[in-house]
Amino acid sequence: MVSSEEIVLGDLPACIVRADEAVAGRVWNVLGHTYITKSESASTYSWLSLDPAGTGVPPHVHPTQDEFIYVFEGVYTLYLDGQWTTAGPGDLVQMPKGIPHAYYNKQDEAAKSLFWVSPGGKLANLFSLLHNVTDPAEVVRLSALNGVDFLPEGAVEGA
Repeated sequence: MVSSEEIVLGDLPACIVRADEAVAGRVWNVLGHTYITKSESASTYSWLSLDPAGTGVPPHVHPTQDEFIYVFEGVYTLYLDGQWTTAGPGDLVQMPKGIPHAYYNKQDEAAKSLFWVSPGGKLANLFSLLHNVTDPAEVVRLSALNGVDFLPEGAVEGA
């Protein structure tokens, strides 16, 4: 079911979000990943990503947001700046706005990381719309309306 609730991001509050908490209870299933909102504001948006083996997000671009991944557990296979690479525990991945990127958990075990974007943009709205959506064409359509552009299938070799 697609939510019609628009998430309006304001100033970043001074607070502690506990390990077992999600901001405003926002937990989403997006493309097989569990995304748990950890902070949301106009200046930044972050989420804990629980990534089962065999999941991933195909090549896409954030035209107006820088994106980061701090890896806690597992190894991610990444498409970044035109090349394939990997990142593991303790690594920080920086994905500047306008640069195509993708990430996959190709390992046999789950991976866990903290993602964030700056500025916050419409990502929280997008995740609420993508919750439990399984049709790839609908994912691409909704993403384009919310500031994330997926590359056409086959545009990146090995994706």
